[in-house]
Order: sequence, then structure tokens, then C-alpha cells
Amino acid sequence: MKKRNYLKKSIVYILLTVGAIFMLFPFIWMVSTSFKQPTEVYGLKLLADHPTLENYRKIMVDTLFSKWFLNSFIVAVITTISVALFDTLVGYVIAKFSFVGKSIIFLFILSSLMIPTEMLIIPWYIMSTDLGWVDTYWGIMFPGVISAFGIFLMKQFMESIPDDLLDAARIDGLNEFKIFFKIAIPQVYPALAALCIFTFLGNWNAYLWPLIVIETEEMRTLPVGLAFFSGENQTYWEIVMAGATIAVVPLIIVFLIFQRHIIKGITLTGLK
Repeated sequence: MKKRNYLKKSIVYILLTVGAIFMLFPFIWMVSTSFKQPTEVYGLKLLADHPTLENYRKIMVDTLFSKWFLNSFIVAVITTISVALFDTLVGYVIAKFSFVGKSIIFLFILSSLMIPTEMLIIPWYIMSTDLGWVDTYWGIMFPGVISAFGIFLMKQFMESIPDDLLDAARIDGLNEFKIFFKIAIPQVYPALAALCIFTFLGNWNAYLWPLIVIETEEMRTLPVGLAFFSGENQTYWEIVMAGATIAVVPLIIVFLIFQRHIIKGITLTGLK
């Protein structure tokens, strides 16, 4: 019996290892290509014969890569903070307060999830043009400052907080904002952390809407900047890979720091 269980575990670990290799290979190839000479890019060798940092120097010095990096960081951080605040507040109100039309409002919020992003591009652009938001940070960010999915997620978790706990806080003299920040938020922290992480990753990698609303080279975000660079210099893939390698570093750092919250948040989401 023990031998059979050991054999099953061994097979599972082997399959997971093979799967991990297949998943990591494109990333390994990207990093390896970023150190290659132009003549080595189209070869079949994984490692460069003559590794060089010249590709990193070129993309940092000869392009606006640092500006694109900063633009993406600003957009991702501000949008994440906005989603964390407003989605949690709305979810708390819907979950813990009774008022006329609450169910209808929540139904409208959920129904917005059924609208494809592509259908909203034209209204967003018309509104941005009328209000002068084209080629601005706010123009890039405003579609994502609040998330219907985030509201739904936080509302479901807020419902798990006992009403007696909130009533006890009110009896102790706390106002609703203090109850929200000191009582409710700590109870749903894993879900909030997961929401923030996914929001940051989504905005860091956003491409379609920034591509449309950005007009000048200085306002490009990282995905848009790299895409244009790739289109204009299709033979210089080693430089494109160097930029992509730098761009993925913040995502790796975020995952390594908050991976426990990601796993816990996903697990709790599944339970809800």
C-alpha cells in the first residue's frame, strides 16, 4: 500500500516538474535572448556564446523605457489603491446596510460584468475626448478605478462578518468609518490582498485601452512602448527581450512578497 502511494506521488511530482519546465521555458528563453548578440538571436542555442549587457544599455539609454516604466507604475499603483478603497466600501455598504433599491443596484453592478471591454472602448474614447482626458494619466486610469468584480468579491466576504460584532463596535461609540477600517477590513484582509494584487497585475499588463488613449511617446505605458518598439525594430529582438525582462521584475517581486495572500485569497474565494 505504501509503495503504491509512493509511486502515485512520484508520478504526480514528475508530471508537475515537466509541466513547470514547459511553463518556465519561454521565460528562460526571453532572459537568455536578452543577453545575446544580434547574430545569435535566431540560433537554436539556449545560452549565448558571448553574453552582453549592451542590450540593456541600449533600451535604457536610447529609448524612453524608464519613462514608460514610471507611467505603468503610476497607473498600476493609483488604480490599485482606488479599487481597494471604493470596491471595499461599496461591498461593505451593500452587504451590511439595508436601503431601498439595494438588490437592483447590486444587480446592475453584476450585469456590467457581462459587457465585453471592446464594446466600451468607443464610449470611453468619446468621453475622454470631450473631457480632455486623451493622453493623460487620468485618461488611462479612469476605466479601472472601480471594479464590478471587486465589489462582488468584497460584498461576499463582508457578508461573512457577524452583525453582532459590528453592533458591539457601534455600542462602544465607533462611527461607521472607524468600524469599516478597524473592524471590517481586518476580517477580509486575504480577499482584499488578492484583489489588490490581481488589480496591480492587470493594470501593469494593460495594453488595448492605453494603446488607444495614448497619443505621445512620452505617455506610453510599458506594454504599449514595447509593442511599438518591437514593430519599429523587428530585427532587434534581443533589445525587446531585454525590455520585457526588466518589465517582468516588478511582477515577480509582487508575487514573491504576497504569494501567501494570493493563495489564501483564491482558496477563500473558492469557499465563498
